Amino acid sequence: METKSSALYTDMYELTMLQASLKDGTANRQCAFEVFTRRLTNQRRYGVVCGTSRVLEAVKNFVFSKEQLGSLDFLDEDTIDYLRNYHFSGQIDGYSEGELFFPNSPLLTVRGTFAECVVLETVILSIMNADSAVATAAARMVVAADGRPIIEMGSRRTHESNAVTAARAAYIAGFAATSNLEASYRYGIPASGTAAHAWTLVHVNPDGTPNEEAAFRAQIETMGIDTVLLVDTYDIDNAVRTAIEVAGPKLGGVRIDSGDLGPMTRRVRKLLDELGAVDTKIVVSSDLDEFTIASLRGDPVDSFGVGTSVVTGSGAPTAEMVYKLVEVDGIPVAKRSRNKRTVPGAKRAIRTSRASGTCVEEIVFPFNHDVPDVGNFHYKLLTQPLMRDGEVVGDQPTIEQSRQLLADNLISLPWEGLALSQDEPAIGTQFVGF
Repeated sequence: METKSSALYTDMYELTMLQASLKDGTANRQCAFEVFTRRLTNQRRYGVVCGTSRVLEAVKNFVFSKEQLGSLDFLDEDTIDYLRNYHFSGQIDGYSEGELFFPNSPLLTVRGTFAECVVLETVILSIMNADSAVATAAARMVVAADGRPIIEMGSRRTHESNAVTAARAAYIAGFAATSNLEASYRYGIPASGTAAHAWTLVHVNPDGTPNEEAAFRAQIETMGIDTVLLVDTYDIDNAVRTAIEVAGPKLGGVRIDSGDLGPMTRRVRKLLDELGAVDTKIVVSSDLDEFTIASLRGDPVDSFGVGTSVVTGSGAPTAEMVYKLVEVDGIPVAKRSRNKRTVPGAKRAIRTSRASGTCVEEIVFPFNHDVPDVGNFHYKLLTQPLMRDGEVVGDQPTIEQSRQLLADNLISLPWEGLALSQDEPAIGTQFVGF
């Protein structure tokens, strides 16, 4: 893929602060900025970290072209000269993709000069907030599906670029495939898709009557009997009978995209079994979210197709992450605004667990301190080196490794932490050494 500059994925005030800092001498002060969230959106029990590798790529590509610099006519020449030679040379530490997060988890710690760190705020937050929101919603759906596969199919309900990154986030969260071919091409995600209602509707007889059989027959001839036929364009019972008549009892599946899905799937399963198609799967779509998926847990649904709700975060389109200055020249700093207080100082974190593997709490401690004593509990260090002197550290986790990490993390939560209802976070966060 051709690299693209991320330098203008930023807000104007970051560059005006840069200009002022170059004038008053604060540009070169050594600083630490932190990405965290004060709360979990909609009182969810956990959040999912996603977008970390995309952040590292964006930081690497945060360089200004001649044309971009020419558009910044509100800046003076000294600032333009600084940006002309800009390349992040600092350090980034943080949580890996696929980790869980809770209120005040220090998800990313960005260290360097004030000038080189402050300009990264918007691009980092735009990636982390969007990707983590989608991944969190998708993980909740995966839990609700209880082992049944989910296909991401939300491209038509969001921005074309967000459709690609949302598919990636959903896959890390445990979705089985995506309908988006750019996401499949770019990230190696399995692609899935067959036909829409338009395919059935285009098969119309000269007298104006529908010819659903012709639509099914053509799809079978093209894609084989393993395909999935959409059966709710007209009468579902007739469509199911026609589908099995055309494809035989070995038809791969039928999809239902409307109606009262619970009773409908039970009726279709009964009919398929009566027709001898006992192995034909039932796929459902139609504005599903984690709550409707959970409501279908006892019904004969084999897989789900989810669109709008997953790419929009299912009611939480942002993870509410912020990027705050927490340390200047080794001095902890913090704002004290009401309801927006920040714990000063750069931080690292561990997550403790019992011998059984069940998580107990997250412990946050000063960045340069040793790991606190956790007694008889086990722990894992959440804060990992991601960038050193502006270069990505080693081999970052693959998308498959991040996917497995999240699956393992979800298993480690206390059982009540997987509930879909609003409540306290699944585990608490404790600050030690501040």
